[in-house]
Amino acid sequence: AVMMMLQNILQINSGDLLRIGRKALYSILDEVIFKLFSTPSPVIRSTATKLLLLMAESHQEILILLRQSTCYKGLRSLLSKQETGTEFSQELRQLVGLLCPTVCQEVEEQKLHQAACLIQAYWKGFQTRKRLKKLPSAVIALQRSFRSKRTKMLLEINRQKEEEDLKLRLQLQRQRAMRLSRELRLSMLEIVHPGQVEKHYREMEEKSALIIQKHWRGYRERKNFHQQRQSLTEYKAAVTLQRAALKFLAKCHKKKKLFASWRGLQELTDARRVELKQQVDDYVRRHLGSPMSDVVSRELHAQAQERLQHYFMGRAVEERAQQHREALMAQISTNVEQLMKAPSLKEAEGKEPELFLSRSRPVAAKAKQAHLTTLKHIQAPWWKKLGEESGDEIDVPKDELSVELETLFIGGTKPP
Repeated sequence: AVMMMLQNILQINSGDLLRIGRKALYSILDEVIFKLFSTPSPVIRSTATKLLLLMAESHQEILILLRQSTCYKGLRSLLSKQETGTEFSQELRQLVGLLCPTVCQEVEEQKLHQAACLIQAYWKGFQTRKRLKKLPSAVIALQRSFRSKRTKMLLEINRQKEEEDLKLRLQLQRQRAMRLSRELRLSMLEIVHPGQVEKHYREMEEKSALIIQKHWRGYRERKNFHQQRQSLTEYKAAVTLQRAALKFLAKCHKKKKLFASWRGLQELTDARRVELKQQVDDYVRRHLGSPMSDVVSRELHAQAQERLQHYFMGRAVEERAQQHREALMAQISTNVEQLMKAPSLKEAEGKEPELFLSRSRPVAAKAKQAHLTTLKHIQAPWWKKLGEESGDEIDVPKDELSVELETLFIGGTKPP
């Protein structure tokens, strides 16, 4: 009953068999094969054979499993040993034929063919989808090329129209110029005396001939120039190369001249040395110096020493004079500075004019003022020095100068 049910299921929907697990499929195949070989009942054996044949025909995976699996290695030989005179002998022969290697090979080839067809179908579908995806860009490119071609055609048509209009305008201008020239000629003929008409015609013909000759000669010269341009270019290139080569050769010749004198020198031989020494001796013999005794040389030496001593003494005097001048300049600059900083006569007090009685008192006052300013700045608290820089001058009131200048000892001054 179970095998009949399986047979009915396979006949109705053969794909349901592959949805079950591999272990359950093995158990079903084992049960069917067991019923085929162990049951003496021909009905059960016939049903098992038909079921096994139906499973092998409907599913190639089951057929490959029966053919290649180690669990069913001797199945074909056992089936071939079964009785041939039974009712299901035809199904047995079909099953044995399916399990043959040739049939299995055909099945594998058919499977490969189906796989190849499937791959081709997928590939063709991929190509078609790719082509469909590229179709919008292809349409855009086609539209772009069509529009560009149409634009070029319109530009070409416009250019041709402009050229035709230009030709027409030029033709009209020529006709107008011809008409004006003829009108001018007629007006000139009306003005010219009848006896001077032939002369006027000759002058006009000469002018026309000159103009024609001028244009013809210009055209001929331009044509000759274009024909000779290549030869002129080659000639200029040859001249440039020759100039460069001549400059290079001149430099080489100049270098050779510079080193030629040194190359020509030879080492002095003994005979040449003797000859040169003899020439030097002859020159010394002909140009003898004045003889000088030892006494005269000592006198000259003493005179030179005396003059040198006199020079050094005068130099020391000049140095002292220079130092004196520098001191005077410093004193003058100090006095000028004191005078510039001195108060006016209206603001001056009784003691301030006494500072300028002696040349040394202003210097002492300035030194004292600077000293007191420094002391005041040093003794000041730190919070008063905030924001001050090292080079800033500090003003000190005059009342703090408590020491009188007359009590100071100043060298070079007299007491009042």
